[in-house]
Amino acid sequence: MSNFTIGLTGGIASGKSEVSRRFEALGIVVADADVAAREVVAPGNPALARIVGRFGVDIVQADGTLDRALLRQRVFANDDERRALEAITHPAIRRRMMDICTAAPGPYVIAAIPLLTEVGGRAAYPWLDRILVVDTPVALQHARLLRRDNINAELADRMIQAQATREQRLALADDVIVNDGHPDALQAQVEALDQRYRDLASKR
Repeated sequence: MSNFTIGLTGGIASGKSEVSRRFEALGIVVADADVAAREVVAPGNPALARIVGRFGVDIVQADGTLDRALLRQRVFANDDERRALEAITHPAIRRRMMDICTAAPGPYVIAAIPLLTEVGGRAAYPWLDRILVVDTPVALQHARLLRRDNINAELADRMIQAQATREQRLALADDVIVNDGHPDALQAQVEALDQRYRDLASKR
């Protein structure tokens, strides 16, 4: 059971998933908030029942699962609806993430939370011991989005602007991985932090 938790975050196309994979390759459990978000709205979970109560039975498909596409349409352009959905899902996601992290084996555990800054940072996740930000220049995020998602420049700009700024994320950081170059440089940073986190965890 780990008693030392690192929050991992970063902007879109910053390389969070790649960093997560490299920590996992070193034997570290990574709890993924995106996975938790899908789990908490699975059939039979209280969050799904609350979503149905708020948004109507047509939000559920014939097989009992949430119609994510329809729900996105409902909340995309309506801030009140989006806030109502977040009030249901965010607490459930936080509880699920905490359960996974508490039960994780190993010297420490990573909680990968892409929107950590946007959902309240340390106030929302007070049980994080440290926050690690994967930092990438905005121009490089933009170029990666164009290549990865095969989208136009305008949409890439909107996707980046919809998130917290680079400066806001860095303001939360205890540690930073700069992902702007060769994969070997990324690996060296991950390995150095892995050793640091193992040392810090051993002193708890």
